[in-house]
Amino acid sequence: MTADIHMQAVSAETMSAIDGLIGNYVAALDWQDWNGWLGSFADSCHYSVTSRQNAESNLPLCYMIDDCRARIEDRVKFITEVWASTIEPYRTRHVTQRLSVSRMDDGNYRVLSNVVVMFTQNNDPSGVLVTGYYDDVVTVDGGTAVFASKTVYIDGTPARYLAYPL
Repeated sequence: MTADIHMQAVSAETMSAIDGLIGNYVAALDWQDWNGWLGSFADSCHYSVTSRQNAESNLPLCYMIDDCRARIEDRVKFITEVWASTIEPYRTRHVTQRLSVSRMDDGNYRVLSNVVVMFTQNNDPSGVLVTGYYDDVVTVDGGTAVFASKTVYIDGTPARYLAYPL
């Protein structure tokens, strides 16, 4: 599986909206602002986390899959209400690098970005939770961008169980 990485001419306004979306997305995750995370998705959307190996082998197995906005809303409810006192909390820090933006036939944009997620639990030393990349479909309207689809491909096994989205 190889990512089709190329840049097309995209307006500065569109690039700014996409970069703002990526920044707001990872800030929401790192500060555990779950409503902010939810707000980065379109009304009709999809979110999934899978291993690169499963994708390359055409195995439909995912660590997380939310095939509509209602399921993404459910994920927020599970994190904030159901799991709140049952999981061992940890903090994340995302480092992203946008690799490419290309306009799709439907007017959306395909955005590929590398991602490294570090984690810290309690006062323990930080470690690498996952490395991988985002393969996103982004809708831009009037200078505002949202994810229509966000797929996270992780390179290997996570360092711990995944309680929070990536």
